[in-house]
Amino acid sequence: MYPGTMRVDLNGDVGEASSDGPAGQDPVLMPHITSANVACGFHAGDPGMMRATVALAREHGVAVGAHPGFPDPEGFGRRELTFSPSDVEDFVAYQVGALAAIAAAQGVRLQHVKPHGALFNMAVRDPALADAIARAVAVIDPMLILVGLPGSEIVAAGKRAALRTAGEGFSDRAYQPDGTLVPRGQRGAVIDDADRVVPRTVRMVCDQAVEAIDGSRVPLSIDTVCLHGDTAGAADLAARIRAALMNAGVDVKAIGRE
Repeated sequence: MYPGTMRVDLNGDVGEASSDGPAGQDPVLMPHITSANVACGFHAGDPGMMRATVALAREHGVAVGAHPGFPDPEGFGRRELTFSPSDVEDFVAYQVGALAAIAAAQGVRLQHVKPHGALFNMAVRDPALADAIARAVAVIDPMLILVGLPGSEIVAAGKRAALRTAGEGFSDRAYQPDGTLVPRGQRGAVIDDADRVVPRTVRMVCDQAVEAIDGSRVPLSIDTVCLHGDTAGAADLAARIRAALMNAGVDVKAIGRE
């Protein structure tokens, strides 16, 4: 997306609490990210939390995107469920449209859409599911950027729908040799040692590659790096990653901003 320029976006999954519950790490995480993936009420969040999260992002100059997931709050959207492409298109449009309206009420236009959890992982490999997501995004706003795993069906579907796309890397997730993520239920899927995560992220961005779980080198052309908001110490980790990237000469900026 940025030929000739070493640049990356830091995105965070936020708004995943309820409006009558604890705020979580969002207030301390938001100053360190450049794009916010706001839960849209299906896997987590609710209208009040969506409004508050958009306001928090606006306060910190953070770009806002939608984070639609399966209608599965009990499983936090991380269980693989079976829905028809038509159903997926409907509930993604419903979620993205709802957040777009809540954001517009605060003078904010959505920048991007990043599917959540199992919906993301299934659409990485399922073209029909990916096309359903892309169609829903394009109907709501054809200027939205669709975020997906580099080389995945999500990115391909976004291009078929004439959307801008962005390749995403995961600083705290292990990769398989084919460039997909190691399933969360598998040992070693999540890397929780900050002293490993920070330099790994810098290498991921600067070298455009990542070391897979078997030690092989996987090419990885990314525009944005994900920082999970529900990870313990997420705010401190985000601050360390951002500082390390800047020290390496990387311009840290939202994907939709020049």
